[in-house]
Amino acid sequence: MKTKVRAICLTLCAALVLAAPAQAQLMGPSSKVAYFHLDGPVTEKPVDPMGSLFGGTKAISLKDLLSRFKQARDDDNVKAVVITFEGVSMGLAQGQEVCNAIRQVRAADKEVYVHAEQLGNLTYALASSASHINMVPTGDLWLLGLYGETPYLKGLLEKIHIYADFVHIGAYKSASEILTREGPSPEAEDNMNWLLDGLYDTLVGMVADGRGISPEKAKALIDDGPYTAERALKVGMIDSVKYRQDFLGELKERYAGAKLVRDYGKDTGPDVPEDLFSAFSYFMDMFRGTAEKSTAPSVGVVYVEGAISTGSEDPSPFGGGGGAKSTSIRKALDKAAADDTVKAVVLRVDSPGGSALASEIIWNATQRVGEKKPLIVSMGNVAGSGGYYVSCGADTIFADEATITASIGVVGGKLVTTGMWDWMGVNWKEYQRGKVAAMMSSSHEFSDDERARILGWMTDVYEVFKQHVTDGRGEKLTKPLEEMAGGRVFTGKQALELGLVDKLGGLDDAVKYAALQANISDYKVRVIPKPKNIFEMLMEAYGGGDEEDEWVTSRVQTPLFSIDSPLMSEVLPMLQRLDPVRVQAVLRTLKRIELIHQEGVITMMPEEIIIR
Repeated sequence: MKTKVRAICLTLCAALVLAAPAQAQLMGPSSKVAYFHLDGPVTEKPVDPMGSLFGGTKAISLKDLLSRFKQARDDDNVKAVVITFEGVSMGLAQGQEVCNAIRQVRAADKEVYVHAEQLGNLTYALASSASHINMVPTGDLWLLGLYGETPYLKGLLEKIHIYADFVHIGAYKSASEILTREGPSPEAEDNMNWLLDGLYDTLVGMVADGRGISPEKAKALIDDGPYTAERALKVGMIDSVKYRQDFLGELKERYAGAKLVRDYGKDTGPDVPEDLFSAFSYFMDMFRGTAEKSTAPSVGVVYVEGAISTGSEDPSPFGGGGGAKSTSIRKALDKAAADDTVKAVVLRVDSPGGSALASEIIWNATQRVGEKKPLIVSMGNVAGSGGYYVSCGADTIFADEATITASIGVVGGKLVTTGMWDWMGVNWKEYQRGKVAAMMSSSHEFSDDERARILGWMTDVYEVFKQHVTDGRGEKLTKPLEEMAGGRVFTGKQALELGLVDKLGGLDDAVKYAALQANISDYKVRVIPKPKNIFEMLMEAYGGGDEEDEWVTSRVQTPLFSIDSPLMSEVLPMLQRLDPVRVQAVLRTLKRIELIHQEGVITMMPEEIIIR
C-alpha cells in the first residue's frame, strides 16, 4: 500500500512541476537545455561523423554517447536534459550503461525529460530512468516482456541437399545445433531459459528502479500491456500526455531564457573553410591524416567488436567492418603495451566469439599488456565463448548485469555438399594421397576414424581454453570449472556470483578503475588504434596498408554462401521488408557457417537468438 501511495504522489508531483509556469526558473544568458536525439544503432567503436555524408549509417558510439551525458552532467550551464527516440537500437547491457548515465545527470540536480511517440521494452526501460516521461496523445507503449527465438537451418540445408556434420565438446555447447537440428536439445533449451530469466530480471529491475515501484508491480505492468499513452498515464507508467510542441513549450516557459542545444556535445564533423584554396588545403591535410603526439598520461581503450576471426580489419568508409580481426587487435594491444604514455588498458569486448585460433592470438597479446601495465576488461552486450576467451586473462573483468558471457566450449565440423552437387547434376572425381587427406573435404561425412581425430584436436583446444580460464580466474571461481564450462551461458550478474567476472559496471566504470590501478588522476581516454576518418580510409584502400601485413596471411577461402549472389540479391530486399529482424538473424547465422567453413573449429556462442 505504501509503495502504491508513493508512486501516486510521485506522479502527481511530477505533473504539478511541469504544469506550473509560475515556478519557471530565470536562466542566465549562457544557460542551456541539452537535447539528445537517439536515432540509429549504438555501436561500440567510435564513429566518423563524416561517414553518414558518404552513405554510411546513422550510428552512435556508446563511448561518445556516455561522454556527452557526462559533459551535460558536469556543465554548470546545462540546467536540464531532453531526450527523444527514433529508431534507436542497442543491446540491454548497453541500455543499462545509458540508464546509469541518465541517473548521474539527475544526481547532479538536473531534470531529465523524455518525449516519445512510441516506446518499446528497451526504450521504456531507458525512459524510466528520467525524471519525467511525456508521450503524444494516442501514442503507444509496448512493454511486453522479452521474447526470444532462434533460427534452425537444418531444413534449409536439406532443401539444397547439404548435410552438416559437426562435433561439439560440452553438452551445452550447442552452436552447431542451428545447422544439425530443427529445434534445440534439452540442454540448449535449459541454457536459453536460465539466460532469459536473468535478462528478464534485469529489464524488470530497470523499470522498477526507474519508476520507484516494486519488481512485482513492474511484472504486473508488463503482463498487462500493451498501453495507449492515455492508459499508461492512468496507471503511472508515464507522467504526461501532450503533443510535442505543447510539451516543449512548457519546458521553454519553465527554463525561460535557456537555449535548447540540439545534439548537445555531438561531434558533427569539421568546419570546412569557405575559401576555395583554404578548403583544398584543408582536405589535403585530412587525406594525410594526423599523427598522435600526445604525451599526457592516458587510459587506452582497445575494442573487440563482432565475430572474432583471423587476419586484418579492412574498415569501409561507408560503414561496417570485418568484425574483430586478430591481427589488427594484436597490433593495437602491442602498441598500447609499448606506449609509455598509456598507463593502463581497457579491453572493451562485445563479441559472440569465433575462431579459436584468432581468440588465442588476441589472448596472448593481452598477456603482454598485463606484464607491463593494468589490463581491465569491460564486457558489453555479449562476451561469450571466444569473447570470454580473450577476456579471462585480464586483471579485472567488468560486466553489465545483462551481459551475456561464458559459453566455455568448442565446436567444429564441416558441411557435406555432395548431395547438392548430385542434385544439380555435377559429378566430382576425387584423388587422394595420405590416409586422412580428405578429412575436411565437403564430399563425405566423417568416418569413425576422422571423427575421433577431429574430436581429439578439439579436445586439445578446449583444454587450452579451460587452462586459460583457470590461470586467469584461479581461486575467484566459486564452483569447479567443469560445472560452469561445457558451453553454459550466463548473464553478467550470474557470472559475478560464479567468479567468472569481478565487478558489475560499464565502460566508464572500467576506465575509472583502470586509472585507479595505474595511480593516475589526470588522464585522457585514448582509443587505440586512433579511429581513421573517411579520407584516411580511402587513402589506405587505394594506397596500400601496413608493411607488416604483407607477412601476415589469414586462412581466407571463398565464402560458401555469398550474400551478394544473384539469388540473395533478388530475395533479400523482399524479405528485409517483410521480416527484417529474422532476416538479419539468418544472415548472421550464414556468416557463422562461413566462419566454420574457414576455420574448422570455433569458440562461438551457442545460438543466434533474437530477443525483443
